[in-house]
Amino acid sequence: MASDLDTVRVLRALFHDFPRAPQGLSPLETMEWIRRSMTDYEGGEMAYTIEHITRSAMLDIVLYMRETGSLREDAAFEQVLQEVSTPEGRQAFRDRCISAQKGVNETERLLRRAQGPWVEPGPFFDTPATAIDAFVLGRATGAGPLFAEFADRPEVQEIGVFDTPPLAVHEFGWGFLTEVAGGWNVYVAEVWRQGTVGYFERFMHAWESGVHDAPTPLSADDGIGCFGALSLRAPDLREPDVRRWVGEWFIARHLPLMVGRALDERYAFPKHWHPA
Repeated sequence: MASDLDTVRVLRALFHDFPRAPQGLSPLETMEWIRRSMTDYEGGEMAYTIEHITRSAMLDIVLYMRETGSLREDAAFEQVLQEVSTPEGRQAFRDRCISAQKGVNETERLLRRAQGPWVEPGPFFDTPATAIDAFVLGRATGAGPLFAEFADRPEVQEIGVFDTPPLAVHEFGWGFLTEVAGGWNVYVAEVWRQGTVGYFERFMHAWESGVHDAPTPLSADDGIGCFGALSLRAPDLREPDVRRWVGEWFIARHLPLMVGRALDERYAFPKHWHPA
């Protein structure tokens, strides 16, 4: 089985040489650092985005293979960790995956034809209007039992996710949001309890395939740096329109659908966003 420590090690192997914002920056400084990193990246912003998406997909593949396939053996797992830590190794790994996928696609098509009727997953949870209003007004609940459960996980402590305490914590029945320099990190209990395999990429698929009319300064990434969160980035967390959109549209309406789709392995996201 893929352990939490396995996840940490794959993250470090894949992203050790990828730009990462230093701690202690203000929200505006963080947004400027991200913008500059994307612009200065070799090949520009598009190359940065494609590389980040590709490595995120590789993270899911390696962990899945560790859990169910050829990487159950420690020696094979160690060899792949060394391989994906270099550009040449990542390219070789991707080439093998593409070749293997050609046969898998045909098998998957036949299996889906044999399955019975499938129903679109509905909202995974419901958030009370009073909790949404409190978030929009900036009234943080503070850390509760779900924050404590996540913070006590060994891999969270090893990575140091909360070495720099969040500016505020908003806890709900389904998980919590942390306010940090430059935005919010969204943690869903059902996701971290099931493990991280497959969910980094699926949550970004869910975001891209369903989010509309987000405020211009708001963006999202898979939150790999903060381990298992979906990260929303904004230059000013106090901006009323942004907070209202995050609370009244994203948390109340879209996030429950995203979680339902991400956790249902039968749900196929639109292919146009897939890095392959």
